[in-house]
Amino acid sequence: MMLPRGSILIVASHNPGKVREIKALLGPHGIEPLGAKELGLPEPEETGATFAANAELKARAAADAGGHPALADDSGLWVDALDGAPGIYSARWAGPTKDFGVAMARVEQDLLEKKARNFSAKFVCALSVAMPQGEAKIFEGEIHGRLTFPPRGHRGFGYDPIFIADGFEQTFGEIDPHVKNAMSHRARAFEKLLHSGILAESN
Repeated sequence: MMLPRGSILIVASHNPGKVREIKALLGPHGIEPLGAKELGLPEPEETGATFAANAELKARAAADAGGHPALADDSGLWVDALDGAPGIYSARWAGPTKDFGVAMARVEQDLLEKKARNFSAKFVCALSVAMPQGEAKIFEGEIHGRLTFPPRGHRGFGYDPIFIADGFEQTFGEIDPHVKNAMSHRARAFEKLLHSGILAESN
């Protein structure tokens, strides 16, 4: 499996923030990324029990429907004191309107109800690259940190305003997006993808 320069790659996500991040990561590799929404592709139901299973499910669906290789991401917030929740349900906690203010409030409420003192958490990302009617590969990355409330910053998306990575004082919602993109869970999974040789070397 290899994507030469000039290849079209479907980014199998309807989340504009996620598509923007993935396009930025793909930029130096001569790949032409197209969002699934731009192509009018439906969002498949995420029935997998893990991030990796859901990423592969989405990548295969987009590749088969769109006729081009596809890259899908399944990622979320894992909170230690909540036994890993919201986990693979991270997006669903935001409800049908994708209101992450609601999701972050639920995380805080659940921690309060548990009288949790441990606010350690991590972001997990699984990337899957799938060929139309063909093979798929999975790459995973994590970044560890802690949660803070109330949410701070408007520069990220999802749960970024409540997550502070180890070694930082600002949330992912406050730091420069270029800094976040260079060290996030998605960047770490993407680094493994790069080392796989699937993408052409960057200039």
